[in-house]
Amino acid sequence: MNVAAIALGSNLDSPVGDRAANLRLAIHHLVDLGNVTAVSSFYDTAPVGYLEQPRFLNAAVLLETELTPLDLLERLLAIEKTMGRDRSATVAKGPRVIDLDLLLFGRTIMRTETLILPHHAMWERRFVLEPLAEIAPGMIDPVTGRMVDEILRGLKDS
Repeated sequence: MNVAAIALGSNLDSPVGDRAANLRLAIHHLVDLGNVTAVSSFYDTAPVGYLEQPRFLNAAVLLETELTPLDLLERLLAIEKTMGRDRSATVAKGPRVIDLDLLLFGRTIMRTETLILPHHAMWERRFVLEPLAEIAPGMIDPVTGRMVDEILRGLKDS
């Protein structure tokens, strides 16, 4: 089994409810992909990049899975689509019912057209690091060898 770290975010209501309901439904879908071993608290955060949109609710999940990184990414995108997200029809970094990002996959380092591991911008994003540090402070960035909580502390000092 491999351990994947997945970031979740939502800033729109959906037919199932509010942002928190969207995160809970996404987590429910993740159970079909493996064993969810940890779920962070939900964090209310300001949008980054495209600012003219509602606040986000963010979280992180650890998932033990037998899927490959590319298969897992494909399944995460399918969950987004099932929940009503159409990546091609929205503004980049804009409002969304659900966003699922594969952050880490064990100590895998990968760069393809569809997937970069570790996630290319996760170490600059407090809204990703805080939930991840809550559930996996000792998880290692395979590129730098630094732990998540160490990277978060460095971000807070900057």
